[in-house]
Amino acid sequence: MNRLAYAIGIGAVTGALASSSALAQFKTQGVTDTEIVIGTHMDLSGPIKSWGIPASNGAKLAVEQINASGGINGRKIRYILEDDAYDPKKAVLETQKLIELDKVFAIVSPMGSATSLAPLPIVQAAGIAYLFPITAAEFTYTMDPAKPEDRLKFNIFSPYYDQARVGIKYLVEAKKPNKACIVYQDDEMGKNFTDAYKDQLNAMNAPLGSMVSFKRGATDFSSQVARLKADGCDLVALGSVVRESVAILTTARKTDYNPIWVAFSPTYVPDLVDLGKEYAEGVYGVGQLDIFYPDTATGKVKEFIEAYQKMFGTAPNLQVTSGYNGMMTFAYFAGLAGKALTTDSLITAMESGKGYQDIFGQAPVVFSRTNHLGAEALLVAQVKNGRWTTIAQHQTYK
Repeated sequence: MNRLAYAIGIGAVTGALASSSALAQFKTQGVTDTEIVIGTHMDLSGPIKSWGIPASNGAKLAVEQINASGGINGRKIRYILEDDAYDPKKAVLETQKLIELDKVFAIVSPMGSATSLAPLPIVQAAGIAYLFPITAAEFTYTMDPAKPEDRLKFNIFSPYYDQARVGIKYLVEAKKPNKACIVYQDDEMGKNFTDAYKDQLNAMNAPLGSMVSFKRGATDFSSQVARLKADGCDLVALGSVVRESVAILTTARKTDYNPIWVAFSPTYVPDLVDLGKEYAEGVYGVGQLDIFYPDTATGKVKEFIEAYQKMFGTAPNLQVTSGYNGMMTFAYFAGLAGKALTTDSLITAMESGKGYQDIFGQAPVVFSRTNHLGAEALLVAQVKNGRWTTIAQHQTYK
């Protein structure tokens, strides 16, 4: 069946699969004596391709290293990558292809909140694992005891909700702003940020400020910035991805509006500085690991940088680690599952309480039967002299 046929029937098929998800049984496909077929979809051509391209390259490097070392219990990974252009409809279409045509064993590191949420019912209905979406939205790991298919979801990224509460708490306590506000993308990701914003300020008995939204893919932020400035917002949380964050910062600085800015994982990346230049100076960010630079890296991180440069001809950035760690984490737990690899044995291995330690110094990834969020530790950083510099580690709002 070709992609046009999938597109024509996508609405009906999606609805049917979603309604049957509660009856889905865990399924094993894409595993032979010699290979494991892994698929994913990322933005390679749309508004967050600055995440998608390096993240997919990171996954490709991980696959090459895993296969070069003998694979997973003797099986090599075959990696199938699709471009969803940050479009939920395309993400659904590509997911159908991966499951029905490519017969993937698991979806590993799909990208984006909306683009991960849209195809999730299809993956759960198919009974295959949906692992480590490159988003910190809570739906990627939360489980309903009445829904066995929720055991197919795992993630390794600290939630947007936690990131926002940590960042707002840290800066309200440190800077004591008069009015803390938020500008956010009007979608699932943005809701995570706004929920955290309201909950954190309420927990601190601080008044809520302005909550200013924009549509995904927006390019003109003059009205949003004018509103924040007119409302006297002197601390602004950026519930946005990097391209939109750069546009917001640029618009603000050109109108002499200079509040304290705090960003989270979609914007806590080197690209903010590369694209925003002087407008990014002083911005705070919340994330899970220190942003590394080739001229200061050592040990295994230096080796990783050299391997990436050899494979792709450029230095890796933070986004690369999201795809690289996703694939390495999968390989670790698939290895624990043993030679008789099935979806059920993979889940059992992941829920065993054994942990995977990456090379970048994050907290170990550990899951259990009741907790499918593998890592939660956070840090606060700030752009100083054109580089992200960590200023506080092991932060929590709890």
